[in-house]
Amino acid sequence: MLRCTFITFLFCTAASRAAVDYTTQIKPLLQQHCVKCHGATTQKSQLKLDTAAAARAGGKHGATLPDLLVQVVSGTHAEIPQMPYKRGPLDSAQIALIKQWVAEGAHAPAEEAPSDDRHWAFIAPVKAPLPQSESKHPIDAFIRASLSKAGLEPSPPAAPATLIRRLHLDLTGLPPTPAEVAAFLKQPKSNSEELVTRLLASKHYGERWGRWWLDQARYGDSNGYSIDAPRSMWPYRDYVVNALNQDKPFDQFTLEQLAGDMLPKPSREQLIATGFHRNTQINQEGGIDKEQFRIESIFDRVATTGTVWLGLTIGCAQCHDHKFDPISQREYYQLFAFLNNQDEPTLPVPDPGQDLDKLKAEHAQVLKQIDAHIKARIAVLQEWEKTLGDQSKKLVDAEALKSLAKPATKRAAADQRILFKAMTGTSDSVFNPLYDRHLELDNIFKNGTTTLVMKELPQPRKTTLFIKGDFTRPSDEVQPGVLAVLPPLPAGTKADRLALARWIIDPKNPLTARVIVNRVWQQYFGRGLVSTENDFGTMGRPPTHPELLDWLAVDFMEHGWSLKHLHKLIVTSATYQQASTIQPSSARIDPNNDLLWRQNRLRLDAEVVRDVCLATSGLLSPKMGGAPVYPPIPEGVMSLGQVKRAWPLSKGSDRYRRGIYTFIFRATPPPALSVFDAPDGFSTCTRRIRSNTPLQALTLLNDSAYVEFAQALAARLIKEAKGDDARISHACQLCLSRPPLENERKALTHLLAAERQANATEAQAWQAVARVMLNLDETITRE
Repeated sequence: MLRCTFITFLFCTAASRAAVDYTTQIKPLLQQHCVKCHGATTQKSQLKLDTAAAARAGGKHGATLPDLLVQVVSGTHAEIPQMPYKRGPLDSAQIALIKQWVAEGAHAPAEEAPSDDRHWAFIAPVKAPLPQSESKHPIDAFIRASLSKAGLEPSPPAAPATLIRRLHLDLTGLPPTPAEVAAFLKQPKSNSEELVTRLLASKHYGERWGRWWLDQARYGDSNGYSIDAPRSMWPYRDYVVNALNQDKPFDQFTLEQLAGDMLPKPSREQLIATGFHRNTQINQEGGIDKEQFRIESIFDRVATTGTVWLGLTIGCAQCHDHKFDPISQREYYQLFAFLNNQDEPTLPVPDPGQDLDKLKAEHAQVLKQIDAHIKARIAVLQEWEKTLGDQSKKLVDAEALKSLAKPATKRAAADQRILFKAMTGTSDSVFNPLYDRHLELDNIFKNGTTTLVMKELPQPRKTTLFIKGDFTRPSDEVQPGVLAVLPPLPAGTKADRLALARWIIDPKNPLTARVIVNRVWQQYFGRGLVSTENDFGTMGRPPTHPELLDWLAVDFMEHGWSLKHLHKLIVTSATYQQASTIQPSSARIDPNNDLLWRQNRLRLDAEVVRDVCLATSGLLSPKMGGAPVYPPIPEGVMSLGQVKRAWPLSKGSDRYRRGIYTFIFRATPPPALSVFDAPDGFSTCTRRIRSNTPLQALTLLNDSAYVEFAQALAARLIKEAKGDDARISHACQLCLSRPPLENERKALTHLLAAERQANATEAQAWQAVARVMLNLDETITRE
């Protein structure tokens, strides 16, 4: 597989001019306007054109330098196709400069050392010294050094009311109460770090950031495909929430999800964690090839593992060598082999307060006592059976008749228990309580909660490369192995799924810490330091602040892979806490805010939109964990799939639980979540899009759930404040965490007057105000 690096330029007729200086004129073009591509198929040699020495050599493609360059950039070379531009093509002046330099003999300093041709993401991160800065915070030191270089100034700090709302929404997904805002405003600077510590310790932190991880785990409560039957996966969801609340080290968090069943004496929690890779779809359609869809699920697991932890598009190598990254098809199937050796069982999960191990021990003891009791009275049982006539048998239940039909020598212990129960009825005061408890425990084991988990097979399956990714065309057998471009497995390591998990979290792996740090950063700024958060390969965008990314990655590992440490580091920075107001002068220099001279306004995630409305209306249930719930959804939604599924509307407080606990059918998700860009759960989602459509406003106005929220908010305003002005102020404090502006107060007062003039009741008038407040852009936006 050719690995080539070439500059994106064309040759044109050279004009006579002054000699070209390599260092100031050509070197920047060679280094900054190069494109890396690993997809060309030539086997003749490696072509590299990113330094003068390499460009002068020209490779061994059987062409002179000018001819070779013409062929490369024009796409006429027999084995090297025209390559895509990564930074945009050179302009005509740059092209003329390159042409003149070549015509003059491509002169350059002889001492120039060849560059390391490895892509930046495949080189281990190092913790560079902090830039000289007035700020003592490491993030601010790096960011402000970049701003200063670009001639930009950071924005001023956000208003205290804005900051507390930002922190609450980002760390817990819930708005602050008016009382919390008032307390913070008394001493915002001294209270800031204390607030962050308190929010990170909140149980709601795990719910907010648990949803972030569930997106990547492609979590759903149904099997997918057209039948889309319900499944029990919520114990995995609860594992994620609890693990994040405990600040379980991310390396351990990873190990348990990828190979928890292979750890020494795994706990039930570690077994549940392996549900990460049971979130694949299950096809239950008639006439399917089960092996085909087992293979499809492994394809998904390989691609998901590569995307979530390595930030690489490994799935692209399923059918052929990767077109851009150094990943061969053989290496893809070596990774496939790690994930091809699992059974897919269900695991009983105790309900809250239950201890299944104790219950199983009790069940065994109960059965032992029952069998001993029967054995002591076996003669009585045999005599009873002899006396049974046809009429008597009609009084015996069907289960007992089946046992009676078996020869006495072939009856199991369970048959004897059934017959003894039929004989004694309710008359045996010793047997009956024991038998009833046996049935009760048996029902718990058979009908209790279960979840889907992974289990390693004692004998590994044979894994082969599939020609063009087609499972019906097996080719060479392959053994488990990792990507050659990354560090190898430690010598002597057994190549199994546990080894793969440990390789992923090995500090020598240059990708994992970078990828996770970048993805957390993305949540706070709307875009990662690497904007292509799911592609750290050669076709992804380079980091805007590479030294900062590496510093954070190393610091993350040095602090025990603590996500809470990372969160605190980011949100206590002045970069995070600055205002989001656009400054025209800065926007002209950096319109996309790549250098972070301001904070970015972010529309809330779909579940958080619902949670904020629940919280402000006073309806939010604080209950955590457990089976998913069924809040109101529009009529007819469940008839949209191939099979019409039941939607048993939740009652009581379950109706008002957080969005993370809503039951998600993959084929027919709740429309109020879909309209705000919630992922579908069919594949891993590492970044939610943020759309802006009229359907969102219509949902907030007319969806039955949001109408109910508005009614509750109106009732709360009437109950908790007296007079129009006080209620309007209270509404703004609840929804926006700030008092109303004068023009806002006038607009809401005018709305109230119009409603009253139309003979609306007081409740109806304030419901109109509540509907406006819940539909404001600011209500559903993190400033």
